[in-house]
Amino acid sequence: MILIYHDNKKVVKIISENNEIIPFNNKASIAFVLMELAKKYSQCKIVWCHQKYSEALNLDKIDTVFYHDKMMLSYNPDAVNFLGNRIGYVEESPFIKINKKVRYPTWQMSSSVGIIHSDVLMAIDNQIKQQANFDYYLNSIAKISMPLGLLCYSEPELLKNHSFLSERKPSDYTLFKFVKQHYKTRWVFLLFLNLMIYELKFPLLALVYSLFFKKRNDYLIKLDKIEVNVSSADDLNSEKIDVIIPTIGRKQYLYDVLKDLAQQTHLPHKVIIVEQNPLEESISELDYLTTESWPFVIKHIFTHQAGACNARNRALAEVESEWVFLADDDIRFSSFCIEEAFDLILKYRNKVVSLNCVRTNQKMINNRVIQWNAFGSGCSIVKSNVIKNIQFDKRYEFGFGEDSDFGMQIRNTGNDILYFPNPQILHLKAPMGGFRTKTDLIWNQDKIKPKPSPTVMLYQLLHHTKEQQKGYKTTLFIKYYSAQSIKNPLIYFFNFKKEWKQSIYWANYLMSKP
Repeated sequence: MILIYHDNKKVVKIISENNEIIPFNNKASIAFVLMELAKKYSQCKIVWCHQKYSEALNLDKIDTVFYHDKMMLSYNPDAVNFLGNRIGYVEESPFIKINKKVRYPTWQMSSSVGIIHSDVLMAIDNQIKQQANFDYYLNSIAKISMPLGLLCYSEPELLKNHSFLSERKPSDYTLFKFVKQHYKTRWVFLLFLNLMIYELKFPLLALVYSLFFKKRNDYLIKLDKIEVNVSSADDLNSEKIDVIIPTIGRKQYLYDVLKDLAQQTHLPHKVIIVEQNPLEESISELDYLTTESWPFVIKHIFTHQAGACNARNRALAEVESEWVFLADDDIRFSSFCIEEAFDLILKYRNKVVSLNCVRTNQKMINNRVIQWNAFGSGCSIVKSNVIKNIQFDKRYEFGFGEDSDFGMQIRNTGNDILYFPNPQILHLKAPMGGFRTKTDLIWNQDKIKPKPSPTVMLYQLLHHTKEQQKGYKTTLFIKYYSAQSIKNPLIYFFNFKKEWKQSIYWANYLMSKP
C-alpha cells in the first residue's frame, strides 16, 4: 500500500506502508503522479488523502473496506460533492443522492480521501486524460469505469471522524464540460434548459465552452482481466436459503417454478408461497403442494387480500434461513441457478444481487457484474439480515415503484445491489391469472388525471434530489407530448402543469399514510 498526500493542487508527500518516503515529480499533476506510481508498483493499493485529513485517515480499516482489487472508494466530508446537486438535472439514477452515513454506491468520487488499485489505473492509462483538476479526474474514472465492472463507493470509514465542513460551489464550466464528456450531447442542452426554467440562469458561455470537448469513450478500457480476489468472506459462510413466491391464478406456471427448484443442485431449505384470491368463499387451487412430494419444506399461505407488496411482506416474515431468493411465479431457470449464484456472491462478498432476468429472445443488457441502478423483486437473492427491518412499502400497492423503493431501502442500509449476468432467469411474462380484478385506485376518478402516476411521484419525492425531480419533470414533459392527444403546445403546457400538480397532491397523500 502506498499513501499520497496532496493539497488539491500538487502532491506534497508519498510514503509506503512501512513509512518510507517515496520520491516523486513535485511539478507534475496529482493524476500524473498517481499513474506513475501505478506503473512502478504493480499489484498495489494506492491511497490518496488531502493533507488536512492526514490525522483522520483510518488506515486500520483499509483492508476491511477495500477487500478486492476491482474497487474504487472515496469519501467527501463536505455537504456538497464536486459537481454539485445540479448534476441531478441530467441523471435520474440512485447514484446521485448519496447517503454519507453508510457505504453507498456512487461514481461521485472525492479528492479528500480514497483508494484504488494500481491494476485499475493501468487499465485506463492513456484512455482518460491526467488533467490538473484531481477531482475531475477521479470522477471521470468512476463514471466511465462503473458500467465496465468497477465497483465504486462513498465509504465513510475511510476517515476516523468527519463532519460536513464547507459549502463548495461547483463551477458552471466544469459541470457543463463533465456532462458533455460523459453523457450524450443532448444533455448539455437539457441542463441549460433546466437551469433557465428552474433557476433563471443562462450559462451560455459554459454551454458553448463544453461543445469544444469530445465525449470520453470506454472502448479501449478493459477491466475484465482484473481478478476479484476477496480477502475474506467470513460473514457469508452460510448458504442456507429460503424462497418466497407470491402468486395469483397461475397454477401451472407456479408448478413449473417449483419443479425447477426441486432440481436445484443447491436445494432451498423452505419455499414460502403466498397464494392470493380476492374472491370471497374461494379456496386454494394449488393441490399439488400436498399431493406431490417435494425435497424442501413448503409453507403455504392463502389469503383473500390481493397485492404483491402485502404478499411479499407476509412471506418475508416466514423466512428462517440466512439467505432468501425473491422469485416470481412465472420464471424458469436451470438446475445450477442457485449454486452458480452463490459462487459469485461469495466471490464478490456482496449481500444483495439481482440475477439477469430476460424474456424469450431478449438480448442481454450487460455481460458484466455491475452495480445496478434497480432491484428485481422476482429475481434477487438477499442476505436475510439485510432486509430484517425493511418491507415492501404498501403505499405502492397496485401501482409502480415498489421494486425501486425496496432497492433504495437496501442501499440506505449500507448494502449495494449487484447485477449478475449469469446465471440467467427466463421471465415468461405469463398472462394475468383468472382471479385478478382491476383495482380502482382513488385517483382514477379525478377529472384531471395525475401525471406521472402518484406512486412514481412518491418514489421521486422520497429518493431523488430536488434537481432530479425537476429534471424528470422536463424530460417527461418532452417525451409525453407525442404520446397524448393534445397537440397545441400551449394548451399541452397548461394541462401538463395541472396533471403534475395532481400527481404531487396524491403523492403527498400517500406520504401521509403510515
